[in-house]
Amino acid sequence: MSFEVGTKVVGKVSGITDFGAFVDLGDKKTGLVHISEVSDGFIKDINEVLNVGDEVTVRVLSIGGDGKIALSIRKASDKPKRENKQFERKGQSGQNVSAMPGKARLTTAKKPEVKKKDFDSLLAGFLKESDERLTSLKRNTEGKRGGRGGRRS
Repeated sequence: MSFEVGTKVVGKVSGITDFGAFVDLGDKKTGLVHISEVSDGFIKDINEVLNVGDEVTVRVLSIGGDGKIALSIRKASDKPKRENKQFERKGQSGQNVSAMPGKARLTTAKKPEVKKKDFDSLLAGFLKESDERLTSLKRNTEGKRGGRGGRRS
């Protein structure tokens, strides 16, 4: 059986390591499902999700020149792609407040027009911002040098 990138294959988990699970695809072929490709959420211990002998459906991500096959359980599931929806609620000042998890930002009702800037003005803005950051960094680290003894010159 020949495997192509993007195809779905059913296999059995043949081994589990800290970094992922090896899946026997049949025809004397084995691929690796990295721990980040097992589930959409964070997995601290892969043994909580998979066991040796489990049958899993995987998608072939890549096939290396040395015969290594990279697999994904997460991408094999046929879930419709979710859109990032932003729910808005009114803040204390009457402005709309974006309610995305972990982020609270004030947004205005109208989107400002994006002005097309030329390269020179973008570069000048970058240099100014960079200079301000360097000045701030130098100011904050100047008194922290040394240890024993006086100031170095």
